[in-house]
Amino acid sequence: MEGKRLAQAGAAAFVGLAVAMTLVQLREQPVPAPVLPLAGRNAEADTLAMQLRACSAMGEQALSSPVCRAAWAEKRRRFFGAPPSPAPDHRGTEPMPELPLPGSTAGGSD
Repeated sequence: MEGKRLAQAGAAAFVGLAVAMTLVQLREQPVPAPVLPLAGRNAEADTLAMQLRACSAMGEQALSSPVCRAAWAEKRRRFFGAPPSPAPDHRGTEPMPELPLPGSTAGGSD
């Protein structure tokens, strides 16, 4: 009989604690999240973002576009925090030859 009374007292204490905690939660006012201005937003960043969106809309044609390649290079440079590099001078140089993909049989090995 004593065990049953102890269990009832424990259950009543648990329910009372749960009700008290719920009332405390309901009384608290939610704190609004602070609105932080976007730092570093300028015309140059907006121009790059617009160019990247335009390249994205071009689909596969963007892969051969020098403008899109330059925009992607600038995005990578900003992401990795590298200093700006001068534009490369490609006059008088031949393009890099196509290299075979790993696993292809173009080399005739074995």
